[in-house]
Amino acid sequence: MELAALHREREVTEGTMQGEPDSQSRAPGIKAHPALKAFMCGSLSGTCSTLLFQPLDLIKTRLQTLQKTAKPGAPRVGMFNVFINVIRTEKFFSLWKGVSPSFVRCIPGVGIYFSTFYSLKQHYFLERSPNAGEAVLLGAGARTVAGVSMLPFTVIKTRFESGCYNYVSVAGALKSMYETEGVRALFSGLTATLLRDAPFSGIYVMFYSQAKKALPEEVSSSAYAPLVNFSCGMAAGVMASLATQPADVVKTHIQVSPSHWSTTNAICYIYREHGMAGFFRGAVPRSLRRTLMAAMAWTVYEQLMARMGLKS
Repeated sequence: MELAALHREREVTEGTMQGEPDSQSRAPGIKAHPALKAFMCGSLSGTCSTLLFQPLDLIKTRLQTLQKTAKPGAPRVGMFNVFINVIRTEKFFSLWKGVSPSFVRCIPGVGIYFSTFYSLKQHYFLERSPNAGEAVLLGAGARTVAGVSMLPFTVIKTRFESGCYNYVSVAGALKSMYETEGVRALFSGLTATLLRDAPFSGIYVMFYSQAKKALPEEVSSSAYAPLVNFSCGMAAGVMASLATQPADVVKTHIQVSPSHWSTTNAICYIYREHGMAGFFRGAVPRSLRRTLMAAMAWTVYEQLMARMGLKS
């Protein structure tokens, strides 16, 4: 018994000296797939940005919903008026109404977006950086995958924020919509959503990547890199938000209405009742939210990926 024990101990010692890893040293060698790491980094960044900027999304939706019910010539209601009205008639934390479906949508949705973005970039642009046109296609492709995957939760989130529905939970909303309106309701506004999200991400990635590429190498690798990335994200977000604002207004009208408007019908209604200005209702809170959210998400994502030793 003692000789056998000594023999085993000698084998372990010799194996360690020769570089053979033991069970403890082998454990860290088990690595997750890079796309899964990108998914986790994206989900974490989506959690932080969703929680911080949900009030801006609610105010944007309320402004667009008020436009739908407002009569022509009625006094214009602004962002600050909606903010005060929500606190006065409901309560302060009502500004986070719809945060549950936002989490259900954004945590996996942002993860899907970044993992798809990372996979596409590694597959097609492993040896070089994409140019401006390729960056547009890269961002739009990743957003299309995420947008289609999470569309039912986008519809529920919009309805929660509108204040027009008395849903208690995400599961309850899914059940109610399926029973009363059918599966079609869960995918309402698909065209408008893609017309909003795909161009937004394409334009955003183009401006963001080109702005970073124009920076000196010493700035990108300095301790101020997160701040620089955030600033580039802010500039890109403003451009992308303004370009896609009309599609967001159309999407909100379709998803809040239970009558299943088509994209064309919604566009005609908005223009007939409110003119061109109607397509930019809620532009300020949406631009603030999308710009800050995208800038934070990309900054957190890139920092986490860098810590994992992956190139974002």
